[in-house]
Amino acid sequence: MKNKKREKKIEFKYNLSVYWSFLRKYIWIVIFIMFVSLVIESRHVIQSYLLKVVIDNGTLFSAGSLAIAQFTKMLMIVIIVFAIIILVGFIFRWLYLHFINMLESKLILDIKRKFFNHLIELDHGFHVTHKTGSLISRLTRGRGATERLTDVITFNVAPMFFNLAVVVGSLLYFDWISALVVFVTIIAFVGYSLFIQRISSEANLLANEAEDWEKANIADIFTNVDAIKYFGKEESVKKKFEKLNKYTVSSILRHWNYFRWLDSVQSLILGTGTFLVIYFPLMQFLHGQLSLGTIVFIYTAYITLQGPLFGFVHGLREFYRAMADFQDLFEYGKIESKIKDKEGARDLKVEKGEIDIENITFSYDSRKIFHNFSLKIPANKKVALVGHSGSGKTTLVKLLYRLYNVNSGRILIDGKDIRDFKQESLREEMAIVPQECVLFDDTIYNNVAFSKPGATRKEVMKAIKFAQLDKIINLFPNKENTIVGERGVKLSGGEKQRVSIARAILANKKILVLDEATSSLDSETEFEIKRDLEKLMQGRTNVIIAHRLSTIMKADVIVVLKKGEIVQVGNHNKLISQPGEYKKLWNLQKGGYIK
Repeated sequence: MKNKKREKKIEFKYNLSVYWSFLRKYIWIVIFIMFVSLVIESRHVIQSYLLKVVIDNGTLFSAGSLAIAQFTKMLMIVIIVFAIIILVGFIFRWLYLHFINMLESKLILDIKRKFFNHLIELDHGFHVTHKTGSLISRLTRGRGATERLTDVITFNVAPMFFNLAVVVGSLLYFDWISALVVFVTIIAFVGYSLFIQRISSEANLLANEAEDWEKANIADIFTNVDAIKYFGKEESVKKKFEKLNKYTVSSILRHWNYFRWLDSVQSLILGTGTFLVIYFPLMQFLHGQLSLGTIVFIYTAYITLQGPLFGFVHGLREFYRAMADFQDLFEYGKIESKIKDKEGARDLKVEKGEIDIENITFSYDSRKIFHNFSLKIPANKKVALVGHSGSGKTTLVKLLYRLYNVNSGRILIDGKDIRDFKQESLREEMAIVPQECVLFDDTIYNNVAFSKPGATRKEVMKAIKFAQLDKIINLFPNKENTIVGERGVKLSGGEKQRVSIARAILANKKILVLDEATSSLDSETEFEIKRDLEKLMQGRTNVIIAHRLSTIMKADVIVVLKKGEIVQVGNHNKLISQPGEYKKLWNLQKGGYIK
């Protein structure tokens, strides 16, 4: 695993092309920001030139070659120009920051929206193979990288290049040797900085991967904190975290260590440049070729360049960091959902709710589940699927929902192939009561309304009452506005299941899937919820997955599965009266639970 990580490189071209695809929408804002930056950076050279004028004229005045009236007039002009520069700097700096903030906020919104939407639309297979903590970490870092890279362009790269162009251009006018020294110094400084940033990029990626892995494991640990408490494994989890933490810190430290060399050699380059930029003008001054004011101008212009220069190098570091963060997020953009809508796919509207599964074959990679499997589920009937774990019950529901595509064959609803319709519309036309109802950390009301966002309050409260959830929430201080906690941890299993039933009632779909909806409940709660479910199933096509055979005794048809094949079909009385898999299962559990 470590060797594979070391082979990973930052795809600068790809990452920048993705970033540019967002940035080009706001190209006129970018152009305006660049113009304002040029004006701001030009001020420094103008100020240095004003100082040169004052020194040169002051020298003449001291020598008696310039009258006091002329010198005073010159000083007034310099003061007025300087005041104008300050005012222009204030106005342009305000505009500069305003438009940068506007640009960054738009870019962050666009990038977060694009990749959140992309991730949420990726298929079920993607989400069951990627840790939630890692997804959150990369999405969050992508937001930071957007701001960071935009700051690099506007605060570090543009000011340095504009400053360099203005300084070198003005120095060429007065002394080409000084201009050459400054230019070579800058090239050496920037070139060396680029070299260090380049060779440290691999360490940056490894540090990011270590941080992602740590966050993913932390999320996993806190999600399963109850298991840790029940088994008394706090100490072993602490040791696991300590090991993860040490690896993350060592990976980050390896990246940081590159910058010891960066800072020290940068100081050496700038020190050498400073010596030369003073030495050559002084030699020319001694030979009468340059004035004292020109020497001061050359030196101050060079000094004003050092701020943007260090800013540029800091920007380089932030650029590589942003590229590493983008690498982790943008690589998701290359992943395509394996479950795609056909071109021109329509919205599905279920009228009768008849389901036909025709000769389907399906495998999870090399693990075969179904081969030429067929099943007809009539409209408005209760069809139960039973069998040992691994027999294909849950997989069949996932195929019905198109969480996976069949390898061959087809699944029809009301005689229409589900692949001809948009996935979201297919799923919206069915309601499900799962074995474990996972809730949002929101109110009970909003969790019920989730299945039908446009529902009126009257409709939501009617669904709550139908599921007999009103009797429970009336005991809560905040009633239906009670916050249920992350994944609904503040509610009992029965309470969560009633929320799930209320959701399904509110959705009001012709096809209802009950995926072991009562298997995790106690007998009394199960008895009460079974009555609610019986009312819910009326007038619908019902697909019921059950381990407790006692819960499906009233089903119209019971389909017994074994290793992806139908081994028996019939109602409870028929199947219990004849030898076969169903009777074996019934005898094994005697109304209990299939192992």
